[in-house]
Amino acid sequence: MNTIFKIKSALLISALLALPVAQAATISKDEYKAGKTRISAEYKAAKAACTAMSGNAKDVCEDQAEGKEKVALAELEYAHSGKPADQTKVLTTKAKAEYEVAKEKCDDKAGNDKDVCVKEAKAAETKALADAKLGKQVGEARKDAAEDKRDADYKVAVEKCDALAGDAKSACISGAKAQFGKS
Repeated sequence: MNTIFKIKSALLISALLALPVAQAATISKDEYKAGKTRISAEYKAAKAACTAMSGNAKDVCEDQAEGKEKVALAELEYAHSGKPADQTKVLTTKAKAEYEVAKEKCDDKAGNDKDVCVKEAKAAETKALADAKLGKQVGEARKDAAEDKRDADYKVAVEKCDALAGDAKSACISGAKAQFGKS
């Protein structure tokens, strides 16, 4: 069972890291509010389904419901904002939610089996959080690279303006500043 969990976690993280870190298409405020309402209703339904259970199965069910809600809210926030930081938050939220469920499932075991189970769950969480951090660093590196490219293009545009004189040169430089976001 732990092997399946590890494989699913690895595939999920790999798929998420393969997503481009670029700005996501954002949803409207009305879609955002509707999404929050839907997530809340789904959470309440999932939590209600857990009441029929008992013992550790109930605890696992409740942790799964809470984890799904937290992940869905993080994904909704990312869909609304499109910020790379929110994408990283989605990855970390998923890692933590999966850890909580895996750790709770370990309570069915005893002795060394339980200890091993908890350590495997913690290791999977640590790996997923490291992958999320790596994705954040890649995103920051891309942002820095884009800024460097924009600066280089700006310098080229200003250099081209140097061939002009007077008002034409001033207009050219103003246009370059506007185009490349310089003040």
